[in-house]
Amino acid sequence: MAESVLAVIDADTAVIELSVWGRWDRSLSAQARTVLDKCLAEHPTGLIVDLHELSDSHAVSAPLWLTACAQAAAMRPPVGIALCVQATAPLARRLRRLGARDWLVLYATIAQARAAMTGHRVLHDRMHLALPPDPAGAVSARSLVTDACTVWNLPHLCQRARLVVSELVVNAAEHAGTDIEVIVSPRGEGDAAALHLAVYDGDLILPRLRDPVTGPLGPSLADRGLGLRIVGAAASDWGALPARSGKLVWAIIRSRPEVPA
Repeated sequence: MAESVLAVIDADTAVIELSVWGRWDRSLSAQARTVLDKCLAEHPTGLIVDLHELSDSHAVSAPLWLTACAQAAAMRPPVGIALCVQATAPLARRLRRLGARDWLVLYATIAQARAAMTGHRVLHDRMHLALPPDPAGAVSARSLVTDACTVWNLPHLCQRARLVVSELVVNAAEHAGTDIEVIVSPRGEGDAAALHLAVYDGDLILPRLRDPVTGPLGPSLADRGLGLRIVGAAASDWGALPARSGKLVWAIIRSRPEVPA
C-alpha cells in the first residue's frame, strides 16, 4: 500500500486487486512500479489492475502495464493480468494501438474482471490449515509443510519452509491475536519448482522489520523483528499484502544454487 496505490489479495483465489488513482506523475509512477513488483513477487494466480480513477490524459503509463504483462506471462506458471479502464480513455486507446488487445484483456468494470479471473485462476493444488491464535500452532504448520513437500516431491525445500512457516505463524499468533489460516501451494515445475507459503490473520497492520533488542546475552530471539529477519534469510522472497478482512504474509521457498566446493 502506498499513497495512491493499494493492493488487496483474495484469500480464496490468490488473485490480487491493484488500484491506482490520482494524477500520473513521477511520484505515482515510482509508487505503482514498487507495489506492482511486490505483487508479482508474490506470484499470485492473477492480477486485476483498476485504473478507473487514474488521471493519465497522455497515456504515459502504458509502457508500465505492458511491461508488467510481459513479466507476468514469463512466470511459471504464468500470471494473468486484467486491466480495468474506461474504453474511451486515452490509456485504453493507446494500449489498443500498441497491439495489447491480442494478449492483454481490457475490462470495463471490476466485476467483469473478477468473474473472468476467478473463473479459471483458482488454486487447485494447495493444502490448507486453520489455526487458533496460539504460537503452539506452529507445530501443526510445520507438519503441513512436511506433508506438502512429500506430496509435491520438494524435500530439498522442506527444512527452510518449516522454519519460515513456523516463524510466520508465531508472529501472527503473538501480534494479530486472531484466527490464522495457512495455505501451502506449489509454484513452477522441474528445477524451477518452488513452495509458496501464505499466512492470513485478521489484523490490518502489516508487519515490519525491527531492530533486534540487544541485552546482556545479545539480541533477543523473542523479538519478532529478528524473526522476520530469519524469514528474509531463509526465504527466496517474502512480503505482506492487505486482505479483505486482515492481511496476508507470504513467502516463496526456491532452490538455491549449489556453491562449488
